[in-house]
Amino acid sequence: MESFSPISAAAGGVLIGLAAAVLWLGNGRIAGISGIFGQLLPPARTVVWRLVFLASLVIGTLAAPYLVPGLGIGGPGGAPAQLVTPANTPLPAVVWIALAGLLTGFGTKIGNGCTSGHGVCGLARLSRRSFVAVGVFFVVAMATVAVTGIV
Repeated sequence: MESFSPISAAAGGVLIGLAAAVLWLGNGRIAGISGIFGQLLPPARTVVWRLVFLASLVIGTLAAPYLVPGLGIGGPGGAPAQLVTPANTPLPAVVWIALAGLLTGFGTKIGNGCTSGHGVCGLARLSRRSFVAVGVFFVVAMATVAVTGIV
């Protein structure tokens, strides 16, 4: 964690909170990405704002390193970030990404929301269900790190 910066982390947190607040106050919707994305197929009646929100996430991510130089630098010494797979596995990173995506989608379905919905919006609303969900997210994340050794 040599490249951690509390200033950029705090700025990112403020921007995420601001985006969630604007969506909630302006549209009456919670900024849970799984719910926003999940309603695209089959299309809900409210497709336009969902597409605008998701496109803004992608465009903002692509624009951020240009607007704030040095923000997109990956690892220690400015080395680009690399995909990491669990040790001693014959499976390529693409398979791990697909498996992680499927498990994440399944988890958000049975958990009635994703980390952004529960962690950012649910905790801000003091939702008991979100407190439990975030606790489970943290325990599973710690177990995953302990088992795989990937930080």
